[in-house]
Amino acid sequence: MNQITQAFERISSWWYELHYSRMQKRALLTLSVLILAASSLIVVRGNSHEVLTPPLIPIQITAPEIFVDVTGAVNKPGVYSMAANSRVIDAIKSAGNSAPGADLSTINLARVLSDGEQIYVDATLTNGARGKAVTSVRRGPLNINRATVGQFDSLDGIGPVIAQRIVEYRKINGAFLTIDDLQKVSGIGAAKFAIIKSKVRV
Repeated sequence: MNQITQAFERISSWWYELHYSRMQKRALLTLSVLILAASSLIVVRGNSHEVLTPPLIPIQITAPEIFVDVTGAVNKPGVYSMAANSRVIDAIKSAGNSAPGADLSTINLARVLSDGEQIYVDATLTNGARGKAVTSVRRGPLNINRATVGQFDSLDGIGPVIAQRIVEYRKINGAFLTIDDLQKVSGIGAAKFAIIKSKVRV
């Protein structure tokens, strides 16, 4: 209590010793009170101010896309945008599914697609009157990405066993990029490839 009394006496002594007029002292006192009130108000409002957390914006990750060309015996041939890791069967469905008479036996429907590849669906032509397959006459080099087992078998030095291996290799690994890839098939060495390379194409 004595400390408060002494502090008050010191402030009073300082106040009376100021070389200000009575009007100046009143103005100084009023200004001091306003500053103190404003400071108290800022402190009180600052402590009770609600901190707003900015809303979280979800980040959407777009799956990568690939483009494949679906042609042959499908209802809507064309180039389609597919999600990465799509399968051959998904590409055929995007093209309106296989058309009547399509031969899907030469295609690996479960194979994962790669960007820019072409899916060709073979068609089995039949004679409407007898229901027998019509043998087509091949002209020019044989397309190794579309040829059937029978067409490969017609090549010199390629029998039914190797022809089946070529089709199976294509089903598992996808389309051949060059005719040289035929040498990756078991049974086709350099000598046999030299015989047929002028008769095939991609």
